[in-house]
Amino acid sequence: MPHGAGPGVSTPPAVAPLLVGVVVRAHGLRGELVVEVRTDSPEERFAPGAVLTRRRSDGADAGRLTVEAARPHSGRLLVRFAEAADRDAAEALRGSRLLVDAATLPPTGDPDEFHVHQLEGLAVELADGTAVGTVREISHGPGGELLAIARPDAPDALVPFVREIVPTVDLEGGRVVLTPPDGLLDL
Repeated sequence: MPHGAGPGVSTPPAVAPLLVGVVVRAHGLRGELVVEVRTDSPEERFAPGAVLTRRRSDGADAGRLTVEAARPHSGRLLVRFAEAADRDAAEALRGSRLLVDAATLPPTGDPDEFHVHQLEGLAVELADGTAVGTVREISHGPGGELLAIARPDAPDALVPFVREIVPTVDLEGGRVVLTPPDGLLDL
């Protein structure tokens, strides 16, 4: 996730599973699956040979899946896993959440780019130190990324993740600093 903010201090990622896709349905007779992508790097996460953890829709872990092939299809991916040789096996994977371990993600290599899991949970404050809330999630909109900020006594705020409004991302200090334009954080 690109961003033009802060010193880009790097910390080791949390060892937590990160969602990279959701199996929508089986496609065809040869075990292909329609996958809703939930990663900025589908070409890496769904490369042949990649191993993903499968979590069933009830939240239980259900083993690992090895990508054999993936190709774009109507804004999603068609993915074939070694463990799903036919339509029946693929159909059994419907609703599965596909995960990777955050510890396996390489550093972004750019001090102005961050992985989503690095930002979620950071404290949000104004340049004068006034607490605003916590980064709840990153929303990917057509105009770019937005920080969804959970505020203790107000509705969540959506803040464009651009250098002019978010000049500092301090991973080591566990905070994001905002310089919002007038009215952005108003109710």
